[in-house]
Amino acid sequence: MLKAYKFRVYPNMEQKTQIAKTFGCCRFVYNQTLAYRKELYEKEKKTVGKIACNNYCNQELKKKCEWLKEVDKFALTNAIYNMDAAYRKFFREHAGYPKFKSKHDNHKTYTTNFTNGNIAVDFETGTIKLPKLRNIKAKLHRKFIGKIKSATISQVPSGKYYVSILVETEHISLPEKEGCIGLDLGIKNLCITSAGKKYDNQKTLTKQERKLKKLQRQLAHKEKRSKNYYKAKKKIASCHEKIRNTRKDYLHKVSHEIISENQVIVSENLQIKNMIKNHHLAKAISDVSWYELTRQLEYKAKWNGRKYIKIDTFYASSQICSLCGYQNSDIKDLSVRTWICPKCGAEHDRDINAAKNILAEGIRQIA
Repeated sequence: MLKAYKFRVYPNMEQKTQIAKTFGCCRFVYNQTLAYRKELYEKEKKTVGKIACNNYCNQELKKKCEWLKEVDKFALTNAIYNMDAAYRKFFREHAGYPKFKSKHDNHKTYTTNFTNGNIAVDFETGTIKLPKLRNIKAKLHRKFIGKIKSATISQVPSGKYYVSILVETEHISLPEKEGCIGLDLGIKNLCITSAGKKYDNQKTLTKQERKLKKLQRQLAHKEKRSKNYYKAKKKIASCHEKIRNTRKDYLHKVSHEIISENQVIVSENLQIKNMIKNHHLAKAISDVSWYELTRQLEYKAKWNGRKYIKIDTFYASSQICSLCGYQNSDIKDLSVRTWICPKCGAEHDRDINAAKNILAEGIRQIA
């Protein structure tokens, strides 16, 4: 299977210059080939593919612009292939028409392919060999065994550099378990299990919000495009990066624990896009990051031979008594946290009862 290993790298000034050149050349080639394709269709009603665009780059653009030869050729080819993928997606999935890349875009990245040992990772010296960059210092925090397929070099808004190595490797699955678990996703708690365990909501954004507001006020008083303006922007980017990394780290720990201990995992299929339209809850829903948790559970379950099921959005998990099956419509009020079943007299915690019903519905679907 293909797995990506992401490492932070520390390029020297010469390597930083070369990476910046490659970012700029990839952006230039992307824009030029998109303009070429667009113009050809508008004038001659002729559609060309990625091979024709790549030939246009090699035969015409590189003759006009000699500096394109200074960067990695695979990076330019991949930029053209990305443009072609965006173009085809526009017609197949009715997505937005491909946009021209801006110099001021914070998303800076390029991909190069493995050939003749041009990409190598040395765990002993802590370096990664990359085309046109030679050996670059890296924080190799985990090892891998497998065949390297490609490498993606990126620079985040905070100024840090990363390399993601795509490797064809064998995944060792976790041992099989007998446990089954239902998950009720919430805001006060990240999720509540059918066994009664509650995972805390870390409220990562809320903890950093005061600092973030202060930095954004400072940015508002800076002159645009000035050195101090970019310094303030970098500080804000670092703060957002800390929030994102803290949140992801916690979600990885939670998802790994759930996957490790259970063979069948059942959760709700929430319509998050519709839920964040509620302006009272939008920030809290975005901060808790249900989508990221379910995304991690989905791919980790696939890797480790687990069953991950999402039940129907409109299943009334909170209203049904998990013991007798009686549906109490009075529980639609979210302020009701505990309730007693009028039929069997059982006392329920709203969230734990919902998790038990979610698990029961998931098992019913499997059966």
